[in-house]
Amino acid sequence: MAAAYIAGAEVFWRQTGALVFYETGKYGVILFLLIGIFFKGTSSRTVPYWLYLFFLIPGVIVASITLSYEAEFRKLIAFNLAGPVCLGISALYCYYKKIKKKDLEMVLMMLLLPVVSQMFYLYWYTPTIREEIISLSANYAATGGYGPNQISTVFGLGAFLLVTRLFTVKSKMINIIDLILLGLMGYRALITFSRGGVFTGLICILAFIGFMYYKQERRDKESTKLKMGLVLLSMVGIWLFSLTATSGLIGNRYANKNRAGEVKEDITTGRVELVEVELEGFYHNPVLGIGVGKGREFREENLGVGINSHNELTRLLAEHGMFGVIAVLILIFVPLMFWLKFKNNYYFLAFVAFWFLTINHSAMRIALPAFVYGLALLYIVDDKKRPVGKIKDNRKLAA
Repeated sequence: MAAAYIAGAEVFWRQTGALVFYETGKYGVILFLLIGIFFKGTSSRTVPYWLYLFFLIPGVIVASITLSYEAEFRKLIAFNLAGPVCLGISALYCYYKKIKKKDLEMVLMMLLLPVVSQMFYLYWYTPTIREEIISLSANYAATGGYGPNQISTVFGLGAFLLVTRLFTVKSKMINIIDLILLGLMGYRALITFSRGGVFTGLICILAFIGFMYYKQERRDKESTKLKMGLVLLSMVGIWLFSLTATSGLIGNRYANKNRAGEVKEDITTGRVELVEVELEGFYHNPVLGIGVGKGREFREENLGVGINSHNELTRLLAEHGMFGVIAVLILIFVPLMFWLKFKNNYYFLAFVAFWFLTINHSAMRIALPAFVYGLALLYIVDDKKRPVGKIKDNRKLAA
């Protein structure tokens, strides 16, 4: 719960200047999960994730050789490895760890609460959106001057969690409150004009509802259909309101058009070019890679612009070489095998989708995708079956 709260609050704390240093959020998540590992231990099946962490080390050694003398070695290593290490620790703590459904819902509540706080902060800090201050690339005017990409990411997850509560919380009053919060959060996510977090949230919602509906019994599917219709109406309402509030400019953004309505050439806003350069780095250094943190210098040498990676998968390949390839394979196939074996977690597909899509448009700048990846590896215990054993034990004691 502590790690969840920090992961959910990290972007809010960055936005308000509340952190001691930039990567405090990731280090906080790592710290609390290490405390959990110390007291609770890890599963004997976590060997793949120990290997994953081990395979990150060679890239650091290579970086000590390849980085220029002007580069700040410690900062570059910390910036580029804090996310992957946070993911590895999250996976170690969560893999095969048993958790009751109600306890998981409490963890997700801790993840959601700071995001709701950030949403209300933005309503207070940037109450109106005027057409003349809207930027169709990334709308800093709607995010209090902080990165729209990161805010869109956390609001996309927040909207997803609010939708899941409509299906998991059996209270009409709470459902109404969640619907109102969904409308407020969906609007703030859209007007960031950063599409990655919004699309990721929508895909996570579809993955959760689709798998839950598939697993449900026939008598429960009717009520689910009604709630699905309610969610769809809410989304249409959010979109129409956002269109009106932005004088139709949000429609241009999602249609990949500029203010004049002309279609832009590159829908990825330069991300494809970054991926190509990183794959070129892997092609020329396939065994050990170019070294952790060297990617920024490599892009400056090839593109003339020193910019951080937006894609964690290609960054791993470029900076870690074959060790990065193995790391990526571990991250993809270990949870897949886990899910094929159990399939008892409605959130699994959505959580993995959030991790995969987020690291492909925003790398691992924040702790959220790393922590959510870990949540996908939890083994959910059926609450209804556990009391039966306890009742039998009590009867034996009474006898």
